[in-house]
Amino acid sequence: MSEMRLSHVIAGFVAVLVGYAGSVAIIYQATLAAGATPAQASSWMLALGLGCGISSIYLSLRHRVPMLTAWSTPGAALLVVALPGVPLEQAIGAFVGCGVLLLLTGLTGWFEKLNDWIPDALANAMLAGVLFRFGVEAFGSLQVDMVYAGTMIAVYVLARSFAARFAVPLLLIYGLGFAVMTGAFDLSAWQGAGIAMPVFIMPEFNVSVLISVGIPLYLVTMSSQNMAGVAVLRGAGYRAHVSSALNVTGFLTTVLAPFGGFAFNLAAITAAICANEEAGEDPKTRYWAPVFSGLMYILLGIFGAAVIGLFLAAPKVFVAVLAGLALLPTIAASLSASLASPAHREAALITFLTTVSGISFFGIAAPVWGLLFGALAYGLTTLRR
Repeated sequence: MSEMRLSHVIAGFVAVLVGYAGSVAIIYQATLAAGATPAQASSWMLALGLGCGISSIYLSLRHRVPMLTAWSTPGAALLVVALPGVPLEQAIGAFVGCGVLLLLTGLTGWFEKLNDWIPDALANAMLAGVLFRFGVEAFGSLQVDMVYAGTMIAVYVLARSFAARFAVPLLLIYGLGFAVMTGAFDLSAWQGAGIAMPVFIMPEFNVSVLISVGIPLYLVTMSSQNMAGVAVLRGAGYRAHVSSALNVTGFLTTVLAPFGGFAFNLAAITAAICANEEAGEDPKTRYWAPVFSGLMYILLGIFGAAVIGLFLAAPKVFVAVLAGLALLPTIAASLSASLASPAHREAALITFLTTVSGISFFGIAAPVWGLLFGALAYGLTTLRR
């Protein structure tokens, strides 16, 4: 305990603030896509807060490494696209399937082989296709409310130029402040606000839903979250303890999925906040930062009903712009990585466009078809070469 410093507390708090500000709007949209009631949506936030908090505290204290975990934000974006029309019980079954796959990946040590099975270009192209609609909706909101959406975009651009780390939190504060001052909040939506209670939903396993939701959720979580999280830790000079992290996050995903915990993974952007010099001068004590983040996650999870109530009361333009702008760096990075190799650029583009198209055949959603079509083009190109 004598190792704790104020810098650890501040870094842990900022990491959670950035994580919530950048993804709660997307999770809220995912609960709507799943057809969840306000009570069930609050249970999602409770499960996600508890999962992130428990895993961050356990992994960091066990390994004495700043191992911050998070829910899969790209996974939540995928759910917004893939869940409409899917019964909630079957969606929960897909979450459990994703958790089992994550756990098996950790137990068997398959993580290191994942890049050999899924080309980076295609995984990034699929992710970019899933997230693309959020960026479009953010700027499409200009048609709905030019002043509100336009000023939010301006605040984000200015913040990214002068205080990039705090761009999303500043955007959140401005957007909420604008809505309050203009009376745009629908206060009647706060009826369900309060302490969140767990709501258990019995999983129902459907093969087509497992294929179109569970497997893409697993792939997105592994390719865009866990791989980036490992890179952040290694770049900061720490051992990532990959198998341990996958075992813990996979187990918690499986256990908390019936309550709405759709996927947990190593954090990337927020993990960097806890692993850099600003989190503490001594690298050996920085693991206290994600411990404080874990405590914050648990506290905010308990008050998940209030968090959901906030987004129920907020204008739709606010939610759309916040979600889209928060994902802009991820969209840019995914597009850049998918098109980086000239040899596989066409296959990646096929994956991207198929995913954006939103097609669905035999109950299988567009992201899976995008991977299949892209893999076919990738294989033929490789064979020709």
